[in-house]
Amino acid sequence: MHIGGEGHAETLAAGVKAVWGAIRAVRSARSLPATSFGGATPKPGHVDAEAMSKIVGQPATDSQGVAKITIGRTGTMQGMLVGGAMGLTTWAAFSGSDALAAMDGDFIMTAEEVQPVLHALREARVHIVALHSHMVGERPNFYFTHFWSTGKAQDLARAFRTALDAQAAVKKP
Repeated sequence: MHIGGEGHAETLAAGVKAVWGAIRAVRSARSLPATSFGGATPKPGHVDAEAMSKIVGQPATDSQGVAKITIGRTGTMQGMLVGGAMGLTTWAAFSGSDALAAMDGDFIMTAEEVQPVLHALREARVHIVALHSHMVGERPNFYFTHFWSTGKAQDLARAFRTALDAQAAVKKP
């Protein structure tokens, strides 16, 4: 964990101490990691791609009952324009059934978009699986977060839409 801040040393130290205290409290309450996220496991079935598309406001493909929405972005690498075909995408896939689905996906974000997107996903009870970079030398610098959740397919699509809206609300430079 890397931390940065400005202010009085005592105030900063108290904040760091509070973070470590919170970590200790969680670890003492749950000394062993969870073996699952809990809840029912979706069964293979069919998710209505048209309904997902309507909620998210983006086209969805249907591949053997799995609905997937992919949204491309553009950037540059070594002065060359790159886009969705090169992996600059946000996507969400919905599998299972409309009543009980799993949503798996990846968000591409600039540094300014990371916190609003993560906050929106967590508020919607979507699990953040990873936050990292896929590339070196791209402009702007992009970060990716992998996410996962289960629930009613339409609720999951609304959660994804909420994170897209949070990302769109970030003022662009």
